[in-house]
Amino acid sequence: MSASNSAPAQCAPPHLDVRKPKLKLPPKAADCHAHVFGPRDQYPWVANRLYTPPDVTLDDYFAMHDAVGIARGVLVQTGLYGNDNSFIVDAIKANPHRLRGIALIGEDISDKELAHLADNGVRGFRVNRTAKTGLAFDVARRLAERTKDLGWHVQFLLDVEDHPDLDTMLGSFATEVVIDHMGRPDPHKGLDALGFQALLRLLKSGRGWAKLSAPYRTSLQAPPYNDLTPFAHALVAAAPGRLVWGSDWPFVRLDQRVDYGPTRAVFDRWVPDARVRQKILWDTPARLFGFK
Repeated sequence: MSASNSAPAQCAPPHLDVRKPKLKLPPKAADCHAHVFGPRDQYPWVANRLYTPPDVTLDDYFAMHDAVGIARGVLVQTGLYGNDNSFIVDAIKANPHRLRGIALIGEDISDKELAHLADNGVRGFRVNRTAKTGLAFDVARRLAERTKDLGWHVQFLLDVEDHPDLDTMLGSFATEVVIDHMGRPDPHKGLDALGFQALLRLLKSGRGWAKLSAPYRTSLQAPPYNDLTPFAHALVAAAPGRLVWGSDWPFVRLDQRVDYGPTRAVFDRWVPDARVRQKILWDTPARLFGFK
């Protein structure tokens, strides 16, 4: 992570009194995107962090799951810890059937450390291009070459409209790629925008996946974020077998509180067909992350 010139943003805590959505989830349903934090005295934060997280724990995260019927989860390493993935590794080791992880790594990582992460439930590494703190694309490409035999993928947080050639640029990686938060589509530009169309082509090619998650990151509306619904419907129509869902809990870098329950209920509005929900919430996560 690069140094920040301003104080870390204070994150509003999520609502912990979860409202249960109406639709029942399939058995073993997976939440494929969350950021969870360990005790600070055991897992210290980096000094030049972008935000100060809310005071929530892994137990709080599991409580959210239990309240809404989620059985599996993917922890995405946060820049709060830099490239020290100790917390997510320890969390997965304590809950091997319930959790998988996505790491943050640098080009100096050893093959031994990569193997250690893979042996302990890590299934890929993340590249954050929206905060300008993540790996450059050429570095990510080289690391993909090193991790392809581990069965990993590369997870990108980016704005698709910055990359109208997304499908060719990322489709040539040695590993498959996962695009966070539906590619953070721009409601102003609509479904025909070049970057979003490139994302659809990437998914259809079989080289990419996307997360139906975090509509509030780019929506211009209040919940249920109706201006993002057409984008979700387009992704589901194009490639239902290349999608997973994630809560983005505990919704860091937002100045308003968010409730896990209604956030999950937005997915029900996006995917009303029970067979497609089964595919997105369990069949595909099991394949992509190695859940059982």
